[in-house]
Amino acid sequence: MLEAPIILFMVVVAPIWIIMHYRSKGTKQGGISEAEHGRLQELTAIADGMVQRIETLESILDKETPDWREKHE
Repeated sequence: MLEAPIILFMVVVAPIWIIMHYRSKGTKQGGISEAEHGRLQELTAIADGMVQRIETLESILDKETPDWREKHE
């Protein structure tokens, strides 16, 4: 009994709803601002630094305790 309305909703209403939703989001935001772009660059640099630190710590642990990975997995 509810199959027909559900199918109609999924085939007609839902796609239009989704298209309109994302189209309205695109016009409101229009991308990221300069401040957001700068913050994103800053966070990327911080993440890169953290990756280097983790790699350094892992290499130290590999030298001092070669089987540390098996103990903590």
